[in-house]
Amino acid sequence: MHLLAVRGPFPLVAVALALALACGCAGSSGAGSRVNSRSGASSSVIPVVASTNVYGNVVEQIGGAKVEVVSLIGDPAQDPHSYEASTQNRLALSKAKVVVENGGGYDDFAGGMLRGVENSSPTVIDAVKVSEKASGKASKAGGQLNEHVWYDLPTMGKLADRIAAALARAAPADSEVFRHNAATFKGKLAVLEKREKQVRADHEGAAVAVTEPVPLYMTEAMGLRNKTPADFSQAIEEGSDVSARSLRQTLTLFTDQQVKALVYNKQTAGPQTGKVKAAAEDSGIPVVAVTETLPRGENYISWMSAQIHALKSALDR
Repeated sequence: MHLLAVRGPFPLVAVALALALACGCAGSSGAGSRVNSRSGASSSVIPVVASTNVYGNVVEQIGGAKVEVVSLIGDPAQDPHSYEASTQNRLALSKAKVVVENGGGYDDFAGGMLRGVENSSPTVIDAVKVSEKASGKASKAGGQLNEHVWYDLPTMGKLADRIAAALARAAPADSEVFRHNAATFKGKLAVLEKREKQVRADHEGAAVAVTEPVPLYMTEAMGLRNKTPADFSQAIEEGSDVSARSLRQTLTLFTDQQVKALVYNKQTAGPQTGKVKAAAEDSGIPVVAVTETLPRGENYISWMSAQIHALKSALDR
């Protein structure tokens, strides 16, 4: 689902206010998730801002102790679509040397916040642009770009290299550390890609349903067919009402045993997706939960590994 610009405009906070609060706010919490946070960080530590903790964690894996990361969306219980900018997060952006955003219309609030911060010129990394999927080779839902590129493992490998290069520009003396960490991260991605290919070998062509397009890069890598009516998933993604006809068609997928699993975004659940989930459970169809942000206690690799395993287990039944 799109984060888009926040549902409605958000107030711009004057830079002067942010700077005035620099000393008082630097150690406060609640405005965003801080990864690798430490008090008294030296000037050699690179300040980085990520739009979500998914990207924040990837930066932390590549930068290690050399980065100080603030993720604007970091609470797995938080609905990303109701994001509200805080003074602390604007302050973090004013200091950032590197900013990592998803792009593709998913987290437009990050760009809006950057435009409201004067005298700031960080290196901005747009994951959708890195993926090159906006050029037309994208997973589609209802004819639109599927912007959830963090579920596309090859994209995350490209992103790791781009992050390492940006950090190296900010701290040239540590460039080898960043390149080494990126290579290690990509090695772990390769293991996950191998597991997706094994699922493809075992289940290619199997039909699944999704509540919205969030996991489609993963299901497509596994060779699975998405049978969800396009107008259903599009309506859920856009936060609009699903037509009665589309809902009936979707529910029939489960009552008629047309799919082997439902991939369900539990982070943006609502009454209509609740009906779909209940129909799947009542019909004995496995429900595989996915999220848009990193759950507590997980890193990107462990999170993706768990979701791949859960979907494989559902298909193996």
